[in-house]
Amino acid sequence: MLMKEPADGVPPATGSSEKYEVGRLLARPQPPTVEAPERGLRPLGLGGERDGLLYVPEGYRADRPAPLLVMLHGSRSSAREVLEPWLELADGAGLLLLAPESRVHTWDIVLLDEGFGPDVPFIDRALVYVFERYAVDARHLVLGGFSDGASLALSLGLTNGDLFSHVAAFSPGFVAPAVLRGRPELFISHGSEDPVLPVADCGRSIASRVKDAGYAVRYREFEGPHTVPSDIRREALVWFLTP
Repeated sequence: MLMKEPADGVPPATGSSEKYEVGRLLARPQPPTVEAPERGLRPLGLGGERDGLLYVPEGYRADRPAPLLVMLHGSRSSAREVLEPWLELADGAGLLLLAPESRVHTWDIVLLDEGFGPDVPFIDRALVYVFERYAVDARHLVLGGFSDGASLALSLGLTNGDLFSHVAAFSPGFVAPAVLRGRPELFISHGSEDPVLPVADCGRSIASRVKDAGYAVRYREFEGPHTVPSDIRREALVWFLTP
């Protein structure tokens, strides 16, 4: 059983007149309509003290839609911490990187009994910002995350499987979509010696459940603690960039 009962809708993002369904993202890739900033790493400028980062690879061209990886940080972490390990891979892969930050120290799906909350419209605003300025390849639009961010990536990714082509969850704790839409491909990794989120109760169990629900899953269990080894990152990159 993957789904839980829907909760009340969350408030719409600033500037949107549409009411959000639970966990629903409204942003969609489109031809860019706003002049894009320079290449490189920059803050989003959307969320005040807790904001987020965007990285645009040096080789980005507006006439060549680029793959986009959205990475969600772990508890008491930040956009910079979750994004930095991917920066060395981005230019070679022509990869856009987006890392929005949670409204408080971790994601609301972990904190709220009803699951999704104000983090969803903020993530939506961040996606709108990117889609308005950059050409994104909808066939390689990936939602990823680590730890609490991985739990949200799985839950939000399955809820919005008609937007995300792939979902990459590195050491997730749970999966709790509001509804199931689409059939994104899934990558799940977990350390066999994880002292924070034990692999038997988390990574292994989650991979089994989503497979039973009919999703294509690549599960990688490695010897190690609560982390994302470089070889796991590289394998995930090749996985979601493969046509």
